[in-house]
Amino acid sequence: MKQLGRHIEKDASGYVKLCPEESEDMWHIYNLIAPGDRIRASTIRRVQSESSTGSVESQRMRVTLTLEVEDTEFDGTACQVKIKGRNAEENRFVKLGQYHTMDLELNKPFTLIKHEWDSISFERIDNACNVAKRAEIAAIVLQEGLANLCLLTEHMTIVRQRIEVTIPRKRKGSASNHDKAITKFFEQIYQAILRHIDFSIVKGVLLASPGFLKDQLFEYIFAEAVRTEQRTLIENKPKFLILHCSSGHKHALTELMQDPTVLAKLSDTKFATETRALDRFHRMLQDDPDRAFYGTAHVLKAYELGAIDTLMIADALFRSNDVATRRKYIALVKGVRKNGGTALIYSSMHVTGEQLNNLSGIAAILSFPVPEIDDE
Repeated sequence: MKQLGRHIEKDASGYVKLCPEESEDMWHIYNLIAPGDRIRASTIRRVQSESSTGSVESQRMRVTLTLEVEDTEFDGTACQVKIKGRNAEENRFVKLGQYHTMDLELNKPFTLIKHEWDSISFERIDNACNVAKRAEIAAIVLQEGLANLCLLTEHMTIVRQRIEVTIPRKRKGSASNHDKAITKFFEQIYQAILRHIDFSIVKGVLLASPGFLKDQLFEYIFAEAVRTEQRTLIENKPKFLILHCSSGHKHALTELMQDPTVLAKLSDTKFATETRALDRFHRMLQDDPDRAFYGTAHVLKAYELGAIDTLMIADALFRSNDVATRRKYIALVKGVRKNGGTALIYSSMHVTGEQLNNLSGIAAILSFPVPEIDDE
């Protein structure tokens, strides 16, 4: 994402002009926009005009509108942000107060105007605009007849392609149909790798399955790469990690992210830091429950006592329609960091964020035991 301009007043009001350049930027934008903000962008509007003869003509025109946001939607599959709101600045095509739905597009700049900008929003913009902070990994989880090719960025887990093939059972003395189906299955995965994985960006490719299917696929990929002279694939062979998982479904990624080999390879990524923190929290919950709490009430109580060592909070909590609720969580993050603690903001579009949302979206590891929190 590019930041094209920024002007913030002393009272924290102002605007930031941004231009999204890739799919993940749309997720950042979705998290930046809150009800009551204003968006100025180019959009398509159906405009009716009446001729001198009285006939009415309708045509689609590109106009620049400023909407006061009432609702936002994020399409995770298409990575699009849809904004619904009322026109806040009158122009000759759209009256003041008229409703309009706007789709924010890649490579189309827009201006976001807020009554009050906060540190969490600026942190998100800085992360989105800093290319060096992005660390993508690709993962292919499979079982016989099912494979999911996923891209894992710092903030999202995107299923780029789901492959399903009917594999007939292997019968005694005649395995040809089974073998042909497996070859067809591997060929589809191979083509998906060529189409969806950019080896100039990814730090590693995780290849995982139950049994020996992953090993067979690995052999097929590089035999085919040699045969078709796919030099990019051959040169990036060291990036492939062969791992075990229980199934070919997306949730198997959670198992992979707990593998020490994976964590070592991704040690400098935000994703690995979040995974280690969640693992530590779950261990603490079992071994030392007076130092691990989740739920807003318990975590806020721990913060009041100055006991939080690591705060884990889902970004969905910052999208509350209630301004006071948003401010409460922003103040919590700032307060923990000011006190020397660590505050990690988890993306709800990531497998780690999904895990945290199952724990109410907020959890904390404490510096010292506080049994009285549980008693209350």
